[in-house]
Amino acid sequence: MTASSIPTASIPAHVPPGLVRDIDLYNLPGANEDVHLAWKRVQDENPDVFYTPRYGGYWVVTRAALLERIWPDHERFSSRHIAIPRGEDEQQQLPIEADPPAHRYYRAPLNTALSPKAVRRLTERARGIAAQLIEGLKPRGECEFVHQFASLLPMEVFLSIVDLPSKDREWLIARTEIMTRGGDVAARQAALQEVFGYLQGWVEQRRAQPGEDLISRIVQIQVDGRPISHQEALSECALVLFGGLDTVAGTMAFIMRFLALNPQHRRRLVSEPALIPHAIEELLRRHSIPTVSRVLTEDVTIGGVTMKAGDHVQLTTVFHGLDERRWSDPLEVDFTRHTHDIMSFGQGVHKCPGSNLARSEIRVLLEEWLQRIPEFSIKPGERAVTATGAVAGVLSLPLVWPVG
Repeated sequence: MTASSIPTASIPAHVPPGLVRDIDLYNLPGANEDVHLAWKRVQDENPDVFYTPRYGGYWVVTRAALLERIWPDHERFSSRHIAIPRGEDEQQQLPIEADPPAHRYYRAPLNTALSPKAVRRLTERARGIAAQLIEGLKPRGECEFVHQFASLLPMEVFLSIVDLPSKDREWLIARTEIMTRGGDVAARQAALQEVFGYLQGWVEQRRAQPGEDLISRIVQIQVDGRPISHQEALSECALVLFGGLDTVAGTMAFIMRFLALNPQHRRRLVSEPALIPHAIEELLRRHSIPTVSRVLTEDVTIGGVTMKAGDHVQLTTVFHGLDERRWSDPLEVDFTRHTHDIMSFGQGVHKCPGSNLARSEIRVLLEEWLQRIPEFSIKPGERAVTATGAVAGVLSLPLVWPVG
């Protein structure tokens, strides 16, 4: 469907016809080969602000300066509904869909569970898991990195945070993929309800016998003096699961895809491991993956475009990292770049509380993998398969390396 063929009745009267573009978040041309380049084409070929009629219709903001204005402005750009498409019966995702002042109550246990001290402990656990996984893969000379490493490491760390059994790992990973990669509201809602059903018993158990784990902390939240409801607790536990797994796994896979395709960058990290922490920031900038939505609480003019109260706005962090107005040669990875204020984890009160743990897990990956398997590439005759969605990701990454 071209923009000219879109029924005018589906476009709100306040949207200028010249700003309408038919662009589908879940079906970008070329996204299965390189999702970041697919988004870059959207940025280069369209206005700084445009409107798509997809999934009920919403605005898309494509430039770093505008994203930096919108993201922290929770008063005018509410987070009360972050999903695209939006389902009327969808459960509120806490704490990310709660605006201040209520937001701080829901977020408090996450801040405790992911404190610097806690992250140091979790990093050591991640290092042990990573070393074990890599040692198991190394003699084989090949692996499918997404399912044999990237999905496993953050899930095992998450399960330790919430004190849930490791045997449930594969089932939870499958539901997470449905939640973040599909535009089908019914499928996403079904996956969410399955996870709610799984978490139901654990939430009830931790209410009765609380421990030191994150679920126990969540069920004891007091929201402005009242106990958190059972449904709210389920929602927050589910959101922690989805957020803690998919973004980290996807970022790891994009980074390993880049290093497999760019041996000069990989070899530099092998020879200069002290560069890894700084390199992570640059790799995060280049390979940002989340997309969320905001809802306007009042009429706002931004980028010369007037949006109305109730309108939805798509915030895709890829646009920030690849904007040549913000970064010189943004498609190039430069480990000497002064990379700062990246938006890979958001900004403002809704900035991801797990950002420090995510960085630590990525650092563990690079340090442990490059020490044991310094030379690797994509398997001849095959390629990485990437995907767009609420969280961009890598569906398959076949890697090979010399053995012996």
